[in-house]
Amino acid sequence: MTIEGFLNLNKPAGMTSHDCVGRVRRLLKIKRVGHGGTLDPAVTGVLPIALGKATRLLQFLQPGKAYRGTIRFGLTTATDDLEGEILSARSVPELSLETVQAALPNFMGNISQFPPNYSAVQVGGKRLYDLARQGKTVEVAARNVEVFRLEILDWRGGDFPELDLDIACGPGTYIRSIARDLGAMLNVGGTLAALTRTASSGFSIEKSLSFAHLEMQLEAGTFSPLLPSEVLGHLGAIVLPPEYVKRWFQGQRLPISEFMTEINIDLKIEKNSLFSRSAASQVYDESGKFLGIGQVGESDTNIILAPQIVF
Repeated sequence: MTIEGFLNLNKPAGMTSHDCVGRVRRLLKIKRVGHGGTLDPAVTGVLPIALGKATRLLQFLQPGKAYRGTIRFGLTTATDDLEGEILSARSVPELSLETVQAALPNFMGNISQFPPNYSAVQVGGKRLYDLARQGKTVEVAARNVEVFRLEILDWRGGDFPELDLDIACGPGTYIRSIARDLGAMLNVGGTLAALTRTASSGFSIEKSLSFAHLEMQLEAGTFSPLLPSEVLGHLGAIVLPPEYVKRWFQGQRLPISEFMTEINIDLKIEKNSLFSRSAASQVYDESGKFLGIGQVGESDTNIILAPQIVF
């Protein structure tokens, strides 16, 4: 049985993203499986999984992720979460929600942050967590990231107060770094106590499948992967007439202005710079079959569709 498409997996704690890919391979009995965004082993939640030829489409998933996280104040660790060695611990019952609220705007919008020492960021071809395990410390440049939403969900006071947050952010953002830096700004220390990814690349946790539910569907014969059209809607779509489909599979650039009176894509391409700034689009035949991804560009006389990923 050929399986092509996507799986919205709800990753359990204790597994790496690579572990999840391996388990999906074994369950579905297919070799080509990939994921759309690494999660730390302790983190749960949405892990987009591509199956079969859909692994070639991972690069086209829409950006943006959302998380539900818990920050514990008064505590710092080597990993900026509860998995690492405790570096300092002191009770801070005096810390108030109002004080925390006043500091949060510093972590909204375009911000600069240093990744955790234990992270997958590479320096000189080595991942930071490998260097940290060897006892090596290296200087890492701060990275510019973007936080779109930072909303308080709950506050629990006490000796080690905890703050629950709803966070939406761009790629490369470390929630552990936000926890660490917020605690440092408040002069009390902070670490990430729990984290769940609630959305990623258009996938939501409400529609995710746990491994248990995936196994149940496979046993019942009801599992059906998500189609590209359910995942790539942000790209828009072009439907090819039958006489153009063969040319598509031959890899030809198609003058789609010949059969389309209007394309609802903002090309923003200068004349005489064909494909220099092109827009990706889904491509289908008239029966609704997915044919791949094309790059739309503009020449002096035509709007051109160039095959990029052919299914």
